[in-house]
Amino acid sequence: MSSVAQWELRAAFARSLSTMYGREVPAYTTLVEVSRGVNTDVLAREGSAAERLGSPERVTAERHGAIRVGTPEELFQVGQVFAGFGMHPVGFYDLRDASSSSVPVVSTAFRPIDAEELARNPFRVFTSVLVTDDRRFFDADLQARLEEFLARRTLFPPRLLELAARAEADGALSAEDAEEFLALATAAFELSPEPVDRAWYEELAKVSGVAADIGGVSSTHINHLTPRVLDIDELYRRMEARGIEMIDEIQGPPRWDGPDVLLRQTSFRALSEPRRFREPDGSVTTGALRVRFGEVEARGIALTAAGRAVYDDAVAEVDRRLAEEPSRTRVDVAAQVWAERLPRTEADLDRRGLGAFTYAVVEGARAAGRDLGGADVHALVDAGLVERNPVVYEDFLPRSAAGIFQSNLTDEGSKDATLTGSDRDAAWISGVLARPVADPIALCAEQRERSLAAVAAHFGLDAAHLGAVALDPSTPAPADLDTRPHRQLEDA
Repeated sequence: MSSVAQWELRAAFARSLSTMYGREVPAYTTLVEVSRGVNTDVLAREGSAAERLGSPERVTAERHGAIRVGTPEELFQVGQVFAGFGMHPVGFYDLRDASSSSVPVVSTAFRPIDAEELARNPFRVFTSVLVTDDRRFFDADLQARLEEFLARRTLFPPRLLELAARAEADGALSAEDAEEFLALATAAFELSPEPVDRAWYEELAKVSGVAADIGGVSSTHINHLTPRVLDIDELYRRMEARGIEMIDEIQGPPRWDGPDVLLRQTSFRALSEPRRFREPDGSVTTGALRVRFGEVEARGIALTAAGRAVYDDAVAEVDRRLAEEPSRTRVDVAAQVWAERLPRTEADLDRRGLGAFTYAVVEGARAAGRDLGGADVHALVDAGLVERNPVVYEDFLPRSAAGIFQSNLTDEGSKDATLTGSDRDAAWISGVLARPVADPIALCAEQRERSLAAVAAHFGLDAAHLGAVALDPSTPAPADLDTRPHRQLEDA
């Protein structure tokens, strides 16, 4: 009997969710169509340069989803579901302090971590879980009632979890089991037709629209599916030209004339969707909720720990200047700060040790007749012996995620900042999942080291010396270069 490998399951899952979500949220289909049109035009205009951060096939197929769960047990179970698709937890994001709005969740992202698996299909799901014991949001009485409500629901049926565990253990499923697995997994993230308890939902919504979306209903659902676009500014313009209301700003780094780094995101505003409500007298009525939206992303080059520190400081500087000159726009200020602080070329980003790159020997390159004893990898690149390849940023930014959440909320909710929050970190999520949570910066560093080792072996050089970061004096680094360890709330 034929089997279906995990990457094929993952690709089919992304397609299945996309079909389902397009049926439920028609504006998402418009977003995908516009994204494809923009990508086609960019590829025609820029040719191979547009493929620097991914093949057209990968970029066109690429999606990330977002879901929200309410309890540690639900987080554990969804981790098992995603493990069946070859998706692992990467990164920790605390959205509670990343926005002025009330967003009482912490998050991780499930995705492939092997470069080959990412190339086959890079589907990711940003997954948030409520922090029900955080007194800044929930008092003891509301916490108890919320946890009681959440304990009564079942998001993932036992058969789905069984098939997911088998797919993880075997790395594949039979064709018959694969079909059932995909159907059950897709159904788990569909919007439920079950009536929403209006009084309970509205009580939670006063605290947080996000909390109500998670704990005010009996199921979970995809909040958004995100296509990848090669020119997000043009996408934004075309969507507005179609009369689709977009959020006020593109989140993340600004548009500028240097290398694209990390992640830029935007979305159309959450749309009013008809929902059934159960009223206090037991009757069922029809109303509407605004919780789901269409997000789109443009991915850039991943940064090293030092690069993330420079990025964090640049964001802080933007905030400082805006506070001093509130009449200016964030876009204009950010572009100015970027021009002052970030290198303008990939080569300089690499030489300063700020960007994540891998290296490969140019086909047919040999060291014959050359003295390479003291060469570093940059010298080999300059000599045409080695090519430098940027590592795509595969992850997320907490401030950007919180900014999109905030832009799509009808109310900022309530948060008592005088109280102390509950401790949550990557170790906590790892313990809940019973799986290690990978550090995205460490994953990039490992890719770099593996590529350096291969280059060093080819030329008979020392890998440690080959990869030493040497600042190019012709492109001096910023005077305030920060080499402190990477901070988790990088841009918060």
